[in-house]
Amino acid sequence: MSLFDPASSRWGHLVEPGVSLWQQGKERHELISRQVVVLPLAEGDRIDILDVEGAQTCYLCFVDQSGRPDPAGLDQSSGEPAPVTLDWNDLSEKLDPAARARLGAFGRRSATPALALFHGPLAPHRHYGFVANRPGTCLIVAPTPEMTVTGDHAPATVELLITRRSPRETLWGKPPEPLADPLQDIHVPHSSAVEYEVRAGEFIQIIDLSGRQCSDFQGLTLRGLDKGRELEIDHTTTRSLNGNAYPGPGLHSKFFNVDQEPMFEVIRDTVGRHDTFGLACFARFYEEMGYPGHINCTDNMNAALERYQVGPRVGWEAVNFFFNSRAEHDNSLSFDEAWSRPGDYVLLRALTDCVCVSTSCPNDLDPANGWNPTDIQVRTYSEKQVFSKSVAIRMTPDSSPKLTRDSAFHPRTSEIAKEFTDMAGVWLPASYRNHGAIAEYHACREGVMMMDMSSLRKFEVTGPDAEALLNLALTRNVAKLSVGQVAYSAMCHETGGMIDDGTLFRLGQDLFRWVCAEDYCGVWLRELAEKNNFKAWVKSSTEVLANMAVQGPMSRDTLRKVIWTRDNETPLDGLDCFRFSVARLGGFDGAPLVVSRTGYSGELGYEIFCHPKHAVELWDAVADAGAPFGITPCGFDALEMIRIEAGLVMSHAEFDGSVDPFEAGIGFTVPLKSKSADFVGRTALEARKQNGRVCLVGLELAGNEVPTHGDKVYAGRAEIGVITSATRSPILNKTIALCRLDKIHAQAGTGVEVGKLDGYQKRLKAKVAGYPFFDPERRRMRA
Repeated sequence: MSLFDPASSRWGHLVEPGVSLWQQGKERHELISRQVVVLPLAEGDRIDILDVEGAQTCYLCFVDQSGRPDPAGLDQSSGEPAPVTLDWNDLSEKLDPAARARLGAFGRRSATPALALFHGPLAPHRHYGFVANRPGTCLIVAPTPEMTVTGDHAPATVELLITRRSPRETLWGKPPEPLADPLQDIHVPHSSAVEYEVRAGEFIQIIDLSGRQCSDFQGLTLRGLDKGRELEIDHTTTRSLNGNAYPGPGLHSKFFNVDQEPMFEVIRDTVGRHDTFGLACFARFYEEMGYPGHINCTDNMNAALERYQVGPRVGWEAVNFFFNSRAEHDNSLSFDEAWSRPGDYVLLRALTDCVCVSTSCPNDLDPANGWNPTDIQVRTYSEKQVFSKSVAIRMTPDSSPKLTRDSAFHPRTSEIAKEFTDMAGVWLPASYRNHGAIAEYHACREGVMMMDMSSLRKFEVTGPDAEALLNLALTRNVAKLSVGQVAYSAMCHETGGMIDDGTLFRLGQDLFRWVCAEDYCGVWLRELAEKNNFKAWVKSSTEVLANMAVQGPMSRDTLRKVIWTRDNETPLDGLDCFRFSVARLGGFDGAPLVVSRTGYSGELGYEIFCHPKHAVELWDAVADAGAPFGITPCGFDALEMIRIEAGLVMSHAEFDGSVDPFEAGIGFTVPLKSKSADFVGRTALEARKQNGRVCLVGLELAGNEVPTHGDKVYAGRAEIGVITSATRSPILNKTIALCRLDKIHAQAGTGVEVGKLDGYQKRLKAKVAGYPFFDPERRRMRA
């Protein structure tokens, strides 16, 4: 199937979302502003280039196999590129250092023939197509200046689709570039197993070359084998020490043997779903399906370990990487095709000297390997290498994976953080050493706290139809928003269910910034713009805008020392709630900032946005200014208590795609009477407001036990609601919860019960209460 339809000027959709393209001889790559992509092409290969947002000029250079520019090596099939001569030195300031390094010696040439793509008038979904008439390499660069805090030069995305003349020549199914110089590079053909040794501290990368292929992994300590003991990864011990009853997305942090000795640590996982408690496939599994003699992983592992005199097993325990199994509601086990895509991998670190065995599973009788066993690659790396700990997320099933990254404030937070948590693909502190969640909480309520909020998604929405696009996408009346004002709004599906909530900044007549928690908001906005022929651009600025929160009664006194504004901007002391100013750090020549009177605490507070290169400077300045007031860094454990007390909702807790703003407790963001313009979900929301059955309420619980998200709420035997969030309030000295409850029982003071265990054998007494629980009139926020 073709993924590009020239008639509609857009990519087509995959028949099965998430299914890899390699079997069709197609590859999809992404090029982000200030980056470079280098792609080898064979004769007859086609490359299609699509500017998603319509705001990124690119340059394409084709070089022959000897590395010389070869403009005639590509035949143009669509689009009208402009021939240019590039001086790569002139582009150096518009490329990131990593991109310049990737160009190598080629990037130092002063005059290179190239093609300028997406030049002239800007428009989304412009497309170019080329076919290679001889082997060579395409270099495609996307130069642009660094983004400013006001959104100029926001990063854009260019999609590249390679269609190979010979599907077998696709890059998928071939080993990707190594993470570093490997000590061992081992190919594991499908339906086989390979053993290898690693030393303590060395890294093991297990790669799914073609996607949806299971790989069993096991290791035995060499020290144990020397003593005649077979100490391998033990599932029961690992499960008990990690406190996990059954695997979910991601992996255990460590794997242990029966002596409770740690053997391996998980460093990276680009898949997010594996089964870590099953046996490797074994002979009886196939025999009882009617396939006696079928090759199996257990026999392959026995053969691979024979030279170490390891006793054969009838069924080997193994870590089943890339195997997608789950426990159903009736406690049965089931599985489906793996989540892994071509090139996905798991990176482990050996914590002791081991002999390891990795398989490529031969099961071709069910979906476990997508019905088609393929190969696995194993690489090992020196203990001297440094690899960041990370997992990967994909914005959509077909997006490239993005590894968890450190925020721009990490050089400071890593020095004092007690524990980090993955917040939407960014490592952020859960709590800090020498403080802890309770102390951090009290700093916000009584003094001032500072918090890294860089996981928030930022989208720059610009163009003459930007206001119209956002007025259609958001429930709030964007047309009433003044420059310098911020509006809190919901974004909904046509059904009325929420995509996300967020804050909208109006930076200019046609310049907006949408700050939210969900990456999909950008996809949704672009789809709306295309569907309605709006001349508007939606570009993600998440990774080029660091942001921190400074909250608490002393936040204004703290920031007054470091925030400088021009005469035509509102000074810090004059900022009202939901207003912002373009400012500087310290003075006229200081780092540029955007400071808003917003927050997620219910306290007087501010949020500050800056370029990542100024993040450490900003952190230090705020920390110094707040020192006399006892400023404390705050993590997400404390924030959870703070936001529940303040009655502030959170995605995947108070709302999801099935819950509307009225049910989520933010019906005030849907001004059906004062906003006459249509917006997505309006018709559904009008009906749901009229006929809604549930609403968000507060609960005060007797006793100290804290319910969990998803616990059912009862009136006698009748199920009448569900807990969305709960905490123990330090300042109120009581257990509180937010609850989505049947309106019949939502009157303040009504007694209800929260069900534990099976919902009936244990009940927690509670009564309906108003929220916010703390400062219900929000006087502190307005101070």
